Amino acid sequence: MTETFVQKQKGSFDYIIVAGPTASGKSELALDLATWLDGEIINADSMQLYSNLEILSARPNKIDLEIVRHHLYGIFDANHRTSVAEWLQSLRSTVNEVKAREKLPIIVGGSGMYLNVAVEGLSPIPEISLSIHKDCIKQLSEEGGKKFRSRLKKYDPILAERLVDGDSQRLIRAMSVFKSTGKPLSFWQKLPNEGRLSGLALKLLLLPPRETLYQRINRRVDKMLVSGALEEIKLLAEMNLDPTLPLMKALGVRQLMAVVNGTLLLDDAADLIKRDSRRYAKRQMTWLRNNYHAEIFLKKKLSESLAQKIFPFIRHK
Repeated sequence: MTETFVQKQKGSFDYIIVAGPTASGKSELALDLATWLDGEIINADSMQLYSNLEILSARPNKIDLEIVRHHLYGIFDANHRTSVAEWLQSLRSTVNEVKAREKLPIIVGGSGMYLNVAVEGLSPIPEISLSIHKDCIKQLSEEGGKKFRSRLKKYDPILAERLVDGDSQRLIRAMSVFKSTGKPLSFWQKLPNEGRLSGLALKLLLLPPRETLYQRINRRVDKMLVSGALEEIKLLAEMNLDPTLPLMKALGVRQLMAVVNGTLLLDDAADLIKRDSRRYAKRQMTWLRNNYHAEIFLKKKLSESLAQKIFPFIRHK
């Protein structure tokens, strides 16, 4: 962010989006913005939507919730299969409610698809049958990615050419869409998007140096374990949930489930969670650099001097 940018901009903004990889400090940044700019925070993290992983998903704590009003955190049970379309509908409703109170909506998260659809909307794909989705998961598991993608080429050659054998989530999605609608996903993606937020977004990106971020990730995992993440997973294990549920794919769930089942030591699980979190953060950083075009770029939390430069500009919204 530069002073020149602040001086040049004269438009108004209807909401702010704060993006960043896991453990970057984006939630703290959003809290500061909401406090200083009389705003309310809205979640754009797919795992923080669930009530059962308060610790492992790093949801805002009770103190944060008392300081600023938060929305769309912990709104679904573990057995719920939410979608980006469902979140977008909730987001639109929530943003309107926040604006009606004359507060500034501040959307915060690191889920790339969620950030994209907030600004650009979503392809008008009909609802996908759950049974078909499960059948496609089973088919991929039995056939492997290479054979499954080869089969997908018969129905959706355009998308199959863009995907790789190991991209199981997108392969399953593409096959599920075709089997549910009779049309390839690439067909739906060519249609005009729907449901985007109205108005203009001010996009902030918090992207710390990689070493700094990795250190923050390691410390966060240690803090989660001390704060009761394993006990949280024990309660989850008692629910005997379908392993294909979105929540079961959250960072750390698989490793701590192994600890609960007695097949992995806690120290080894901690190391694996840190490693997987660092890899996930690396993918997030790559996506954010290439796809998230921010007006304000930060390498660390806002300093007081920088805040003094940008806040009067943002208040002009």
